[in-house]
Amino acid sequence: MTEKTAAVQANGGTRIQREKRAAILEAGLTVFAEAGFRGATLDRIASEAGLSKPNLLYYFPSKEAIYEALLQELLETWLDPLKALNPSGDPVGELLSYVMRKLEMARDFPRESRLFANEILAGAPAMLPVLEGELRTLVDHTAAVIDGWVAEGRLAKIDARHLLFSIWAQTQHYADFDTQVRAVMGKADFDGAAAHLDLLFRRVLTP
Repeated sequence: MTEKTAAVQANGGTRIQREKRAAILEAGLTVFAEAGFRGATLDRIASEAGLSKPNLLYYFPSKEAIYEALLQELLETWLDPLKALNPSGDPVGELLSYVMRKLEMARDFPRESRLFANEILAGAPAMLPVLEGELRTLVDHTAAVIDGWVAEGRLAKIDARHLLFSIWAQTQHYADFDTQVRAVMGKADFDGAAAHLDLLFRRVLTP
């Protein structure tokens, strides 16, 4: 079966076929988040999905195809909150809302966050063109909005790109380093994290 045939089958088909495809992606997310791309195997993904390996291959022709499908879905989810930033809104409020949405995503989608982190740590072999293209374009656009707010005196003077890096680091930490957080605190405290990040970024951003 060719890659093209598999893609057609995966994107259409019956309800059962769509459910099996979703089960494979769910299983792939679990396995890739735990083992990374190199450590993941089709056998393990098939087992996690409750399918035989030949059945899995009917929907996805390779481990790479599953991985790329997951990354594509992840990227769309990850970029949506940044795209939602309103240039006409209150600058501090808009950025704090973005911080909270990113923290909520760390809470609600920890496997997705670790999948993305593993991809970046590996040198982004599957995502580098997207990072250098779509993500960079979006960051450039967002940085221009932030720079405009700073120029208007509505936001404290700050480097827009480093601000975004800080937001990503301080929110995704709670997913990517969940084991460390729980070891130190004894639990995952997202309410405490939200209060801390609100105070931290509000002080940094308020002119």
